[in-house]
Amino acid sequence: MIMAHRADFTVRETAELSGVAPGTIEKAIQSRIVPTVPATIHSNRRPTRHLPRGAVVFFHALKAAGLTRLPVSHKRRIWQHLAGMEWPRLENVEFAAYTVLHLEDVPEELIASADRYLRGRAAFIHSDPDILGGTPVIRGTRITVYSVLGRLEGGETVDDLIEDYPDIDRRAFETAALYARSHPLRGRPAGRPWKAAS
Repeated sequence: MIMAHRADFTVRETAELSGVAPGTIEKAIQSRIVPTVPATIHSNRRPTRHLPRGAVVFFHALKAAGLTRLPVSHKRRIWQHLAGMEWPRLENVEFAAYTVLHLEDVPEELIASADRYLRGRAAFIHSDPDILGGTPVIRGTRITVYSVLGRLEGGETVDDLIEDYPDIDRRAFETAALYARSHPLRGRPAGRPWKAAS
C-alpha cells in the first residue's frame, strides 16, 4: 500500500514533483488531510516534515481535475482511498455520489519521475559538514546542487554539464537541480554578488 511506504518527500519536493504550490500542501497538512512524519532533526536545523510518495499523485490529480476547492471531507476520503492502493497501480475514486476522481488518468511519467528522484536523491546527493560546510553536493564531488541549478537557470543544458564533467551520471545533474529547487538556500547572501565590483 502507498501508506505502508515510509514518508519520502519534503513539502517542497512534493510541490515540485506534483506541480502545485507549497502553500496548497501546507494547507492540506494543517487540515489533517495528508499525514506527515518528522524527519531526523539536525542540530542546527529545524525538523522538516515528510510526506508519503502518494501525496505527489494526490495533489497532482486534484489540480489536474480542477478539484482543489473540494470540501475537506471529500479530500480526506480521496486520500484514504489512495493511501490503500498498491503503488504504482491506481484506481479511480468515487468520493461522493456519482463523483469520481480519475486516478487512472495520472500520467505514468509522474510516478516514474517521483521514483527516479527518490532513487537519485539517495544515490547522488550528499551533505557532510566537512565538505563546504554541509552544503549539499553531488556525491564524490564538490559540485553543489545550487551551482548545478544556477548553470541550468543561466541557459546551459544538462548536456553542457556532462561535457564539463563526463564522469558524472546525467541523473545526478537532474536530481541535483530538483533538489536545489526544493531546498532553497536560507538566509541572506553576503554582500551583493550580483553587482559588479567597482
